[in-house]
Amino acid sequence: MARLEGNRLYIEGPVDIGNVATLLPEVTAHVQSGAEVIDFGAVTNVDSSAIALAVAAAREARATGRTITFANLPPAMTKLAHLYQVSELLPIH
Repeated sequence: MARLEGNRLYIEGPVDIGNVATLLPEVTAHVQSGAEVIDFGAVTNVDSSAIALAVAAAREARATGRTITFANLPPAMTKLAHLYQVSELLPIH
């Protein structure tokens, strides 16, 4: 689930292969409408799908001429970003 408060998008619950296909269009729509920070503080579980979601959100922001930052990344997500060598694509807020 994703909810927007001001310019901050809060992601809640798991972000994994089981729900990322549903979550991606919702996150993309919020990024298109002006979300500037994606907060993963309420995320309960991640797998590599969370990295794909974040990279897609960053790409969408760049396509609209903006940047996006990420807050409260779970430690597992940070480890995956380093493992896949994409941590530079996930600017931390």
